[in-house]
Amino acid sequence: MNHYDIFIDESCHLQHDHSSVMSIGFIKVPHNQYSDLKSELITLKEKHGIPHEFKWNTCSNTKKEFYHELIDFFFEKPLAFRTVVVKYKNNLNHEQFNQGSHDNFYYKLIYFLLNNEWFTPSWDRYRVFLDIKDTRGRDKLRKIHEVFSNRHYGDTPFELFQHIRSHESVFIQLADFFIGAVTYKSRDQHLVDNASPVKVDIIRYLEHKSGYQLDEGTEPWEEKFNIFDHQPRKKIL
Repeated sequence: MNHYDIFIDESCHLQHDHSSVMSIGFIKVPHNQYSDLKSELITLKEKHGIPHEFKWNTCSNTKKEFYHELIDFFFEKPLAFRTVVVKYKNNLNHEQFNQGSHDNFYYKLIYFLLNNEWFTPSWDRYRVFLDIKDTRGRDKLRKIHEVFSNRHYGDTPFELFQHIRSHESVFIQLADFFIGAVTYKSRDQHLVDNASPVKVDIIRYLEHKSGYQLDEGTEPWEEKFNIFDHQPRKKIL
């Protein structure tokens, strides 16, 4: 039996945040290597003089070398990334498909994110850590646990769902970094006149290392760097 820790973060997840794209994704870490990988990542931050969180929204032109080494670190280590990207968020029809609730859609995203061939064979076990986003976290965790218990008839491979804060986990920060890059390109932010040069550079380097365009989906069976491209269709009246 293998044990893994899953670290989940989100981008533009609110219903009315004026963004047409939202993403949710995770970094998957072998539990028996968690401490060593965490220490190596912290050492990498210290090497580049980064004592605080590294996040997509705070990318700095002066830290380009760090971002390249961070991406190299991910592809050299036994880590994995998966994200669900929702494009054209304004086309979501919560009344028809989500019992009128954006929260219900959020639970579906968690389900789609975690319910695929990555989480077989069933004898592997997972602990799931989510970045805290609002004051209703406890209710959301209870609902997520209920969804997966029902899906697996009480024998869920997900042993734990727990909220943590991003400053407590370098892997939540890494998930934020990758999700931010995917969302940035999916929103065509790299094409605007005032696009961030360092973010454009990160996107190009990440695409080079992964072999995928960040605004397109990957093959469903891609195990290292997986993007599920979800595009809700606008209802024809």
